Amino acid sequence: MSAQESMEQADHAKEASEENRNIALLIAVIALCLALSETLGKGAQTESISKNVEASNLWAFFQAKTIRRTVVQTAAEQAKIGGTPVDDATRAALQKQIDDWQKTAARYRSEPSTHEGSEELAERAKHAEEERDLATEKYHHFELASAAFQIAIVLASATIITGMIALAWVSGALTLAGIAITALGIFNPHLLPLP
Repeated sequence: MSAQESMEQADHAKEASEENRNIALLIAVIALCLALSETLGKGAQTESISKNVEASNLWAFFQAKTIRRTVVQTAAEQAKIGGTPVDDATRAALQKQIDDWQKTAARYRSEPSTHEGSEELAERAKHAEEERDLATEKYHHFELASAAFQIAIVLASATIITGMIALAWVSGALTLAGIAITALGIFNPHLLPLP
């Protein structure tokens, strides 16, 4: 091998080494993006589960309040139709009990001071469901972005092995797509509806 050939091989090796360093840097950036999207995805998944449990608990509380209200209303209705007592004291006591049952039933329906009436519980449960759905949408975006980043890492790694620079360009495009999907997940997950 001549000195000229040795110099050309050294130059070629130097260029390949520089390209490999650039690809390694690209892989490191993609891995950072992957870590961020995975962390955001895990947080969104946890939020979704938490809000689902909260909504379920509130709906169970709503059902219990509704049952209690129905029982109290039924007792008041039965007392009204059960016959009129003969003496005034018994009649007054029965009317007081009916009034108390009706107040209790009204409180079970709506209790703004504690937000534990059935109307307030239904609103709180619906709000928790909306928050759950939002967190689920975010989670799906972050999962899709993570998949794009993972594929981008594989393609960038394949660039080093094969020397096909086109794979690095595809990897970069997938990285940009992953960043865009992550940004949508953070700022506007309703814009791109995902299953």
